[in-house]
Amino acid sequence: MDIRKFFRSFIYAFQGIVAATKEQNMRFHLASACIVTIAGLLTGLTTLEWLVIVLVIVLVIGAEMINSAIERVVDLATAEIHPLAKAAKDIAAGAVLVFAIGSVIIGVLIFFPKWF
Repeated sequence: MDIRKFFRSFIYAFQGIVAATKEQNMRFHLASACIVTIAGLLTGLTTLEWLVIVLVIVLVIGAEMINSAIERVVDLATAEIHPLAKAAKDIAAGAVLVFAIGSVIIGVLIFFPKWF
């Protein structure tokens, strides 16, 4: 195993994370994650609740990164507006929405009983 290639792969991955943070939707998800983390600290979540919260945050952010990558690949593949390109982008965005809605439901299930 070439150690230089190994470390370069981490550099490329971090460059991808930085590129993703420039997306408006990613900033929204990161801000939401910060708010939920602060709420969790103030609420005193159990270890299991933290596990679920962290997992949900990672899934939503990961889904948004995959969505951004799909959008860029589709844009690279065709400059014209094509029904298949639109469908690919819409499906990827829809997947993020499903994860985000699921995360809100999980947040309600975890936080509301502690607050009310």
